[in-house]
Order: sequence, then C-alpha cells, then structure tokens
Amino acid sequence: MDISRRRKVTKVVAGSLAELYPHNLQMYYIPPITEISLSEFEDLALERLKVLRCLELVNLKGANKFSDEWKASLCEEMTKQGLKNFYKMSTAPTCKQTDAELQYRKKDHLSHFILRLAYCRSDELRRWFIARELELFKLRFMSLNADEIREFLNMNNLSYSPISAEEKDAIMPSLYESTYGSTALLSEKDFFRVPFTDVLELVRSRKVFVQAGYAYIPSSEFVAVMSSVYRATLGQALMMTYRRLPNVDDERLVPLLKGLHTSYVGEDFKTPKGGEICIEDLDKHARASYPLCMRFLHEALRTHHHLRHFGRLQYGLFLKGIGVSLQDAMRFWREEFTRIMDVDKFEKEHAYNVRYNYGQEGKRTNYTPYSCMKIICSSVGPGDHHGCPFKHSDVKILANKLQAYGISSQYVGEISELVKGNHYQVACGKYFEATHGKPSNGIQHPNQYFEESQVALGNRPAIKQEPMSQNSQHSQPNNYPSKPKPVKQEKVEEDVWGGDIDLSSIDMDVA
Repeated sequence: MDISRRRKVTKVVAGSLAELYPHNLQMYYIPPITEISLSEFEDLALERLKVLRCLELVNLKGANKFSDEWKASLCEEMTKQGLKNFYKMSTAPTCKQTDAELQYRKKDHLSHFILRLAYCRSDELRRWFIARELELFKLRFMSLNADEIREFLNMNNLSYSPISAEEKDAIMPSLYESTYGSTALLSEKDFFRVPFTDVLELVRSRKVFVQAGYAYIPSSEFVAVMSSVYRATLGQALMMTYRRLPNVDDERLVPLLKGLHTSYVGEDFKTPKGGEICIEDLDKHARASYPLCMRFLHEALRTHHHLRHFGRLQYGLFLKGIGVSLQDAMRFWREEFTRIMDVDKFEKEHAYNVRYNYGQEGKRTNYTPYSCMKIICSSVGPGDHHGCPFKHSDVKILANKLQAYGISSQYVGEISELVKGNHYQVACGKYFEATHGKPSNGIQHPNQYFEESQVALGNRPAIKQEPMSQNSQHSQPNNYPSKPKPVKQEKVEEDVWGGDIDLSSIDMDVA
C-alpha cells in the first residue's frame, strides 16, 4: 500500500522545553501538565483570542487567503496588537531553538488548550474555533519546505509514502489534465494517494485527479491532507473536552471561560479621541456616521421617545464613546424622555442610570461601549430595538430599510446575501462601503465604525488606535442596580484571586 497513516503518541510528562516543543508547528496531541497563575491563565487566553481575532479581521478585508496581500495585512494587524513575535513564529516554524522561541512555543501550546475549554461548549463556538485554528495551522504548514515537512511528519508519527514511479507514469496523462503544471514539472513532484473524502476541498475545486475513490495529491497541495487530519483531530478533541467539562468546577475559571468569546480585544473606546460631540448634531451623525445598530436605536428613540433598558445601555455607552459629555447626555435623554413623562419621573427612574454609564454612580466604573461581538450575542425580544440589525432583523425588512436609506440595489443584494450566510460583521463593512464609497478596515466595534466614518468624511484626521488593556473587557455592565445604592469602601483581600491553576487536574486528553 502506497499510503498509510498511523499515530501513536507517547505522552511526555516531563523534560526540557526543547524536548517538549521541538517544533513551532504543533498538532496539540498532548495536553499540558503544569501549574500557572490565574492571571497568566487569563493573559494566555486573551492573547490566543487576539491571534484568532486578527485572522478573522484580515479575512473580513477580502484579500485571498494566504496570498502575499493577506499575509502583509495579518502581519500589520498582529504587530498593532503586540503580537509581532507570534506572527514571526507562525511564518518560520523551524526557527532556532532559543530560550525566547521555546517560551513562545510553550505559550502557544498552553493557550491553545485553554481556548479549547472555552470553545468546546456549543456547535457554533466549535465551528468558529476550528476555522480559525485551521487557518493558523495552514499558515504555519505552508511555510515549511519539503525537508521540514518530512521532519514534522516523523515527529508526529504520521507516515505518508508517495506513489511509485511506475504508477505515476501510468496515470501521468490524467495527472497532467487535472493538476496545474507542465508535464516536466509534474514529473519532478511527488504524488500521494489518499481517500478523496480527506481532501474534499481540492476535489470540489477540481484540482486533483480522482480514481477508484482515491485522490492523487501533488506535494505542493499536501497542506490539504494535513488540514484534513488536523481538522478531524481537533474536532474530536473538542467533543472529548466538552464531555469532560463538568469536571472543571473552579469558580474562578467558569465565568472567564463562559464570557471569553464575547470578550473584545481591540481598542476599548473608553476615552473619546475626537473631541466632544454636540448633541444638536446627533441627527446628522446618525445619518452619516452611525453603524446601522446605532442608527436604528437613534431613530427608535426619536420616534418613540423611549428605549428599553438594554437599548438605553447599548446606545448610551456608544454616545459616551464618541464624545458626548455627561452633562450633554443627561440633557439629551431628559429632553427626549420628558416628551412622554414628567421630569420628576425621569429624575427618579432614569437619571441615575445615565450617571451610572459615566462611572458617577454604583461601583463608579468607567464602563466601555459594547463591541460588535457582544451586541451580536445579545438577546433581543419583541419590541426591543437593540442588538445587531444584520442578525436580529428579518432580511426582507432589513433590505427595505436599506433601500429607504438610499442604498443601491446592488449593495442591498450583497448585504442580504452576507446576512443569509451569517456574516454579520462583513455585512456591516459592506454597509460602510455603500455609504462612504470606500471599504472599512474590518468592523469590530460600533465606535470604530464611527471613528473611521469621521476620518473618511474628512471631519478629523486618522487616529492611531492602541490595543486595549487585558482586563478592560470586564468593564461592561450587564444590568443597572434597581435603585441608587450608597458607595462604600471595602478592603479587597489579596488572596481573592490568588492561587495557581493546576492544568493537569483539568482533563483535556484526546486519546
């Protein structure tokens, strides 16, 4: 038989970093067995999430995956997020085994398994995680040369043998017809025979010769074979992790793992960078610079003179992020709400919540505006106006609304197709392009949309965005207190978040 695949991994429980991590490219067969602090656990999770979000953001920009343009955009985005060394490791899998490189390999290994705990919980999370990790795996694998590929396969006990020269010569006419390249070039390449179900992507695009249930893969397309192996392995591992997840009962970890996917790892927009926004100009800004979610909220407020709790929360934090001061915000909400209620009722039931948004009440926290992911994942009921219109609105109603805004039929059709494919943020970027005549940089946050719009309209110069701090994604309120509570100073015990996490006690084995 010309091809075989077997895997028998010996678990390494101890050893030097060079022995544990001999290669930058990993199949992640062996779970980590070590102890780390809670803060390190969280930092590793957020760093890995930043890497995967960078991949997602670059995909939103429309460049062909793994093209030079795509890689340059990914390098730029990772550098902006402080992940330049991670990008270097991903594009040079066999770099020198310095102490620094070995530490990066360790962080890569630990962070992957930490995110398995967070992303094994549902089919939707698993699909997203597998898609992003597969892109990262392909990026690394495609950086290997032939010798490095053989070394990687040997280290992972994956045995693949090319077909014999006789069989290759016998089917060369078919290989020439179905595989890109001249006869002379193909004669120098190795070909592998694998079950066609392992490389459906190549079969679908008609890039390989298929005969008797087997596909003949040139060495240049071998990444498709390994991607199939990696996808199957990771999918099985996530299901195993999900079944064993109830064993993770650490009360410090469960909230972090549950909320990780909706965590935002870009700029937090706590502090406006473009100066104060006059509330008399909000109608103009809503038409020209608001993302669709905030435009819907603004129009609903102007029409009904009221928004429900989560609508007020989503829109109020957005206004704070674009530069509306507390005094103007209070005046804006008071003027609108008192069209249907008296001033006393507003002061008793709503003024406190406005001050709460700005950190002047309750815990006095400087809350951050909601990110796209948090808005997309929010629950929306009948009569609510918050949430993401691309997800929470009927496609036909959304299309009619866009046409009423003057969006061309071509863009309305493209946006509708993206919505049907659940590409909500891509649809938002297409809406930006339709209203500004230029593409966005990949919409991740409503306030980012507003900033980019203001720059595109020439209202302000481009502002360099800095990545948010690791912990600021926790500064988003879910509910207001029902009534004002006195603020009291409490001593925080140093050991509340103390203690190490023993990863060996968390069963993530895939065997």
